[in-house]
Amino acid sequence: MGGQHADTGVTTTHDYHQFIDPNKKWWKNRRLVTLNLWILLLLVTSTANGYDGSMMNGLQLLQQWESAFNYPSGSKLGLLGAIQNIGSLGSYPIAPYLCDGLGRKWTIFIGAFIVVAGSIVQAAAQNVNMFIGSVLVSWSASVSVSFLHSWCTHARQSQRAPVSSVYNALWPGGAFFASWVTFGSFHLQNSWAWRLPSALQGLASLFQVFLILLGPESPRWLMSKGRNEEALATLAYYHAEGDDQHPLVQFEYDEIKAALEAEQIQKQTGWLQLVRTPGNRRRLRILIAMAFFSQWSGNGLVSYYLNQVFDTIGITDPVEQLLINAFLNLWSLILAILGGMYCDRFGRRPIFLVSTAGMLVFFTLQTVCTSQYALHGNKAAGNAVVAMIFLYSAFYAIAWSPLITSYCLEILPFNLRAKGYTLFSFAVSASLVFNQYINPLAMKAIGWKYYIVYCAWIAFELVYVYFFLVETKNRTLEETSVLFDGDDNVAKLQQHALNRANDGDAPPSPSNEKSSVQEVEMLEKV
Repeated sequence: MGGQHADTGVTTTHDYHQFIDPNKKWWKNRRLVTLNLWILLLLVTSTANGYDGSMMNGLQLLQQWESAFNYPSGSKLGLLGAIQNIGSLGSYPIAPYLCDGLGRKWTIFIGAFIVVAGSIVQAAAQNVNMFIGSVLVSWSASVSVSFLHSWCTHARQSQRAPVSSVYNALWPGGAFFASWVTFGSFHLQNSWAWRLPSALQGLASLFQVFLILLGPESPRWLMSKGRNEEALATLAYYHAEGDDQHPLVQFEYDEIKAALEAEQIQKQTGWLQLVRTPGNRRRLRILIAMAFFSQWSGNGLVSYYLNQVFDTIGITDPVEQLLINAFLNLWSLILAILGGMYCDRFGRRPIFLVSTAGMLVFFTLQTVCTSQYALHGNKAAGNAVVAMIFLYSAFYAIAWSPLITSYCLEILPFNLRAKGYTLFSFAVSASLVFNQYINPLAMKAIGWKYYIVYCAWIAFELVYVYFFLVETKNRTLEETSVLFDGDDNVAKLQQHALNRANDGDAPPSPSNEKSSVQEVEMLEKV
């Protein structure tokens, strides 16, 4: 078997190339334009998450917010920073069941509706407890979005993996929007300085509330519910101008059908399957490591407690702080999108290695410069810290912003994808809760010396990435599976390919037999 598995974003160009006319431009096809607009609607979920996740960073730079909530610090500030992810933790165990039961669209709708409601309550908050409660109701629709947007992309060369990567890269886009909103509202000399950013965090989700149910549903989910005709019609409408007999549509349809049949035969969809085999345990170790590395690399200091970082280097002017925050988010957004767009050219593993090595170098230099300012009052060293933050953020953005979602989906087989990605998202939120709560306490207790902990941790990350991350560039889901599950998996896939050709006990047709032989030959080359 080969090719795209609709909810993964994993594809190789040789599978689809024979079915696609490279001379046809997508912007000249009304249905493909419509499809890309639906993709844009899905991608704003990451922007909404980025806005919500970084808004607290901007609010802490506002005197109006600090005075309204009695200048929170220490554990209270940690709780305010972590409360969003505490709320998200409650949604992750439920999300895969909603995805599988109600479908991708309805799960996104529910998540977007709750975000809108929470932003209204937050903007109207009269005290710190009401503010905390509004953030606590956060709901994660990202699990469903990650599955839905990847199949929506057309099977055109080099589109699916970059789109899957750019999805997560748009998190800095939300942070960028939040930083400029707080910079603008800073000039309001009343509570609307923080109420306005709180209200606007629901803007992106509001578009999804009104539009998402009008969009297409995942063909894979439709077929899993026995709604094959709807799935075929959806693929045909968007991928082949309504021709359900188009070779590309038939190819995609057959691939989805084969994956669902294999899942039904194996019946390996329980949570315990994540740890039942050596290959799955290896996947799980990578998933958990990726989740914690993405949040425990020192990036949480800049993303959530930039004001305390500024305090350690003597930058106290609120306007200067807000401007640095705004341009830093713009810088990260640009680099994250570039990292996502070029992931197929350079490969995942090289980008992760370069990214992590660069992070280690510049976070170490940031630590050295911060110590020089703290110990000797060297103003030049304090200014150098800002430069090191920008350089560190650039290396973080090219890999750890765009690639973690697409990479994790690429290493998970379909029958484990919803639960595996949910566990990954749960680990991200858990690491954030710990990080956001501990960071302000540690910064207050030991100041710049806390940076040394992250220097040692990033060095560990670099070693882990070098030894344990596998390359998934230009590999199908099955080829990646062989890397984790070994030769036994090759034999199973060969037998499954032959069974498909033979169609049970029936004699194989010439076309199916030829296809089966091609599949087996491909697997033997792995």
